[in-house]
Amino acid sequence: MEIDDILRLAVKKNASDVHVKVGLPPILRINGQLKSVSSVSPFTREEIDAFAQRLMTDGHRRKLAELHDVDMGYGVPGLGRFRINIFQQRGTLGISIRAIPYNIQSLAELNLPPIIEKIAMEARGLILVTGTTGSGKSTTLASMIDIINSKRNLHIITIEDPIEFLHRDKKCIIDQREIGVDTESFATALRSSLRQDPDVILVGEMRDFETIDIAMTAAETGHLVLSTLHTVDATETVTRIVAMYPPYQQKQIRLQLASILKGIISQRLIPMADGKGRVPAVEVLVNTGHIQECIIDRDKTKEIEEAIAKGYHTYGMQTFDQSLMDLLQRKMITYDTALRNSSNPDDFALRVKGIMASSDTKWDDFEKKSEGEENDMEIFKPSWERGSI
Repeated sequence: MEIDDILRLAVKKNASDVHVKVGLPPILRINGQLKSVSSVSPFTREEIDAFAQRLMTDGHRRKLAELHDVDMGYGVPGLGRFRINIFQQRGTLGISIRAIPYNIQSLAELNLPPIIEKIAMEARGLILVTGTTGSGKSTTLASMIDIINSKRNLHIITIEDPIEFLHRDKKCIIDQREIGVDTESFATALRSSLRQDPDVILVGEMRDFETIDIAMTAAETGHLVLSTLHTVDATETVTRIVAMYPPYQQKQIRLQLASILKGIISQRLIPMADGKGRVPAVEVLVNTGHIQECIIDRDKTKEIEEAIAKGYHTYGMQTFDQSLMDLLQRKMITYDTALRNSSNPDDFALRVKGIMASSDTKWDDFEKKSEGEENDMEIFKPSWERGSI
């Protein structure tokens, strides 16, 4: 079996990731679960080495020898693109592969809230997409870039490690730069991009202080900057950025962040009720006047989640739990799954049962949307109450 055969199998099985290591057959991640391909014999060290050599250029080989791991993009005509990491473990090579679709999906196809399109159409500022590894951040960013590409006449520069989605020039001119191939680092490429007449800059990941600092400066000087962070929600995102700076600068950074931030989109991929895929639960922050106050005042930062919840109807914001409730009402996920993934399980369970203190207004705007809609309470019951486990 050749490496391209493994990739074809992964695409056929609709796998998001493939893991290849000595002594095991290919391991596919399908709908979040790891599954072994038992019909394929376990790989030998020689086979893994041959796979790696097939994938790498001379530059990749030098980097692997020096750093013991290397990232790259790889495309198979008619099949798709793949993000690949080759690394050393226990003296042998391992390969992790992420499948990237050729086609860029729309927000509706991704089951993302329409407010994200409005955020993407901002003229300037900072937009962050956050979440754990494999939560769909790159896919969401690609969809947002495609919206801009389809509707505005701008110059877009993307800085990625490696390049994932390939964008065709539509109304925009798009230049895509890959770390290690087209440029040295995120910070170097971001700094030089400011001299390349960009309107929009996509930074694949804000990994370090220098990249974050330059990105904030770029957003402050009139560019629209989109990037990602490995944070779980908006509150942690604000805290993480501020914490990157020394204490004497943090007050200034809070003021700067409050003025340039346009939105934070945080994602979690949740198994669907039919077991045939996953759907994103999404927290969306829109930077309103009240949100700005919460960012500027360190003592109020913890109130961001409540501010998001109350802005559901007026601004299109939503918390994770409001997103889960919406998915539950649309019967896209089960009650058990919603409860397991909620930020506040007790609060969520009470809300489902309709037992909520009258002083709690977090759900008021959300309930306005649901008034008059058919509400089949059977889907809200846990499996043990429905008589099936």
